Amino acid sequence: MVWPVIARSSWLGEIRAALGRSRVVALVGPRQAGKTTLARQLVRPDSASYFDLEDPRSLARLDEPMTALGALRGLVVIDEIQRRPELFPALRVLADRRPLPARFLILGSASPDLLRQSSETLAGRIETLTLDGFGLDELGTGPATLRRRWRRGGFPPAYLARSELASSVWRRQFIQTCVERDLPQLGVTIPAVTLTRFWTMTAHYHGGVWNAAEAARALGVSEPTARRYLDLLTGLFLVRQLQPWHENLQKRQVKSPKIYLRDSGLLHALLGLVSERDLLSHPKVGASWEGFAIEEALRATRPEGAYFWATHTGAELDLLLLIRGQRYGVEVKFQDAPRMTPSMRTALKDLSLRHLAVLYPGPERYELDRRVSVVPLAELAARGAKALLAAPAGRTRR
Repeated sequence: MVWPVIARSSWLGEIRAALGRSRVVALVGPRQAGKTTLARQLVRPDSASYFDLEDPRSLARLDEPMTALGALRGLVVIDEIQRRPELFPALRVLADRRPLPARFLILGSASPDLLRQSSETLAGRIETLTLDGFGLDELGTGPATLRRRWRRGGFPPAYLARSELASSVWRRQFIQTCVERDLPQLGVTIPAVTLTRFWTMTAHYHGGVWNAAEAARALGVSEPTARRYLDLLTGLFLVRQLQPWHENLQKRQVKSPKIYLRDSGLLHALLGLVSERDLLSHPKVGASWEGFAIEEALRATRPEGAYFWATHTGAELDLLLLIRGQRYGVEVKFQDAPRMTPSMRTALKDLSLRHLAVLYPGPERYELDRRVSVVPLAELAARGAKALLAAPAGRTRR
């Protein structure tokens, strides 16, 4: 089967809209997610207004940033901004000019929290968009596409590779490059072997509650050091820390975050899984599907807040979404026909959920209760947030 080139036109529209609102727009996300490809559709890479900070010529042009940037008009792109965080004060001055002769699109492979200067220096001037790899909303909802995206992940070179082996090799090389090059460029001096071991450890925690003490003992480091390693991977958009939801309830609740590798393909590479058979026979298959579905749900809904909820008595909810002042729940099941559970009833009552959606790999949508729907993951990709936020009238199973 020939897989098409993915245009990503919706992202171009979002970037243009953000540039219409804000003087500086940061397009951030993991390396190789496609940020540069999008930026080059807005400004030609050979233009005087395009700066690639991995290119020595661009670095030389920015030796005097006010001189190099001050005379430019229209849209200016600065790629790999994390290599020169000292540019942020200059961008603040340039963004405050009236009238404004230029707007700036800056691309980065580290979060604003990791590049603290951007959030502090450009406060009130910058809008941030986070670009992940391909999502099902861009690729389509066919069964073969869904399985391929789950198995290989969303990074364009991994998803579009000619074979499963080629995809697996690319992902392993991505991991090696990240720990050997990308993190040292951010000033991280942790040995690559240590970071690789830690990253592999997070793969085994995927879908579980983080235990900093256990991780620290396994690595032979302190708990604060283990937390710092986790925060580094989070800041590079490689790990998601899903924080627990707390309320003044009588039940004792879990208070440590759950850990997910944001890209399912990197998870499978760290677990040594190459083929679909490897994945389906692995003990982490359910957790892998859970993380994949949660990322798609977050992508579709873009909530104001996202949490998990669990009590020490066993009640839990995989994902609690706060959207327009309402609470919505998401459960993920790697099952043929999910059924109503006591945990779902507890979550509906204790969290006052407006609706609970159960994401699963099957083809048919059905209702379990007036406020509980079983939703195919493919439908979420096709209909977006509407698939999760309301229960249509239909057949009910109990």
